[in-house]
Amino acid sequence: MVHADASNFAEGVTKDQAYEQVLLQAEGLFDGQRNWVCNLANTASLLWHAYKSLPHPSNQVNWAGFYTLDPRATPSKPQLILGPFQGKVACQAILFGKGVCGTAAATQTTQVIPDVEKFPGHIACDGDSKSEIVVPIVVGGEGGTRKLVAIIDVDCAVLNGFDEVDKKYLERLAELLARSCDW
Repeated sequence: MVHADASNFAEGVTKDQAYEQVLLQAEGLFDGQRNWVCNLANTASLLWHAYKSLPHPSNQVNWAGFYTLDPRATPSKPQLILGPFQGKVACQAILFGKGVCGTAAATQTTQVIPDVEKFPGHIACDGDSKSEIVVPIVVGGEGGTRKLVAIIDVDCAVLNGFDEVDKKYLERLAELLARSCDW
């Protein structure tokens, strides 16, 4: 049975330990649950509480959540639509190739941006955000092609908020979500 204590993180844990707990708790929450809305909502909460338990700069995360592939968009003009998140209200739709999220979606590659003001075409959904990491969630498609289904988006209110540790664990989380949800 899912319990709110899943999102409790001890003070003083390392970033690696917090991410390991996120992965472990997420795997437990996904057991028997393949609905992507449910799983992304719980994952957004896990990430939010994990970041808030960590020291600077991680505790300065001001948005953690997801954008999903918009099923109403046309193949010639694909876009992301806002999904479950924690933080201030956000941009509702983002075209592929626009901003950090759209770039990650179009290229299917993780974007680690130490200073969003220096990213060409950055979309400022929240003016307080100074750095960002965006990780694509992709699944195997027809004929062995890989299809983007969503992205993990995390913003931080300070410069250089993310590093290789964040990238490594968020990419592992993206893989877990890709195989644990019915997209």
